Amino acid sequence: MSSSSTFKPLRGRRVVSLALNLPGPAALMRLGELGARCLKVEPPGPGQTPAGRPISGDPMGQYNIGAYNTMHEGVRVVQVDLKTERGHAQLARELAKSDLLLTSFRPSALQKLGLNWKAVHRAHPALSMVEIVGAPGDRADEPGHDLTYLAEAGLVPGTDLPPSLLADMAGALLAVEAALGVLMQAAASGKGAHRQVALSDAAAWLALPRHWGLTLPSGAVGGAHAGYRVYPCKDGRVAIAALEPHFAASLFAAAGLPPPDARAPFAPQTRDAIAAWALTKTRRQLDALAVARDIPLCTLSNK
Repeated sequence: MSSSSTFKPLRGRRVVSLALNLPGPAALMRLGELGARCLKVEPPGPGQTPAGRPISGDPMGQYNIGAYNTMHEGVRVVQVDLKTERGHAQLARELAKSDLLLTSFRPSALQKLGLNWKAVHRAHPALSMVEIVGAPGDRADEPGHDLTYLAEAGLVPGTDLPPSLLADMAGALLAVEAALGVLMQAAASGKGAHRQVALSDAAAWLALPRHWGLTLPSGAVGGAHAGYRVYPCKDGRVAIAALEPHFAASLFAAAGLPPPDARAPFAPQTRDAIAAWALTKTRRQLDALAVARDIPLCTLSNK
């Protein structure tokens, strides 16, 4: 993934993050790509590495150091014990010169640390705050993770795990959106603003196409349309997305089928014909056809 080197609308802004695991650090990574100067405050880690470096106090830094390093590239990371007066004072000094505080603690934990919005706003009136929580309102203290929020939203139809941490990553983007909003509001009013972002809401947003019926098996992009499916091919698989009529016409021509009317792509015999055709083609042949006939497709291995 790349970002523009010139589009830096947050240049000059300072962000302090207390958020651990995935959604908060992913949001912080995006804020840094938008030009913000980012500080990550972590709890003390469980000792040191053999090289003498402190072990990260963020669980992500302990179970997937590669992901952790990617998300924290360009981020200044410090370990602070916020349960001590000294740690609280150290954080207060950073917040006094910052524009935004990002958290992912449960509201009850923020309350115990004296870092709920009311306390933060009283101490730092110009500072804005974005809280990432699991669920909104009265449910914000409930335990949960990406999988539970996706399941609640109807995005775990079988027993297989989802292929990515969709609620976490969508929640990170919603947190960035909220951060941009509160910073704009603060710039206009001179006072810090506050938003709460719920991962369950992020999952519900991602689930809207399914609730609308688009991605159900009976939906056009759920498998009912023969031009929008994954088929086995001679040496792998092919994901075909020939949904619009002109793309469907190109696919039908390549497969030796007559030009389709509006109903043809939804006929079971059409799916069978395209499946049989795809099995006769290698990935290389299909890639070449995609270019020659302007068909949106992507070939895949069987792994």
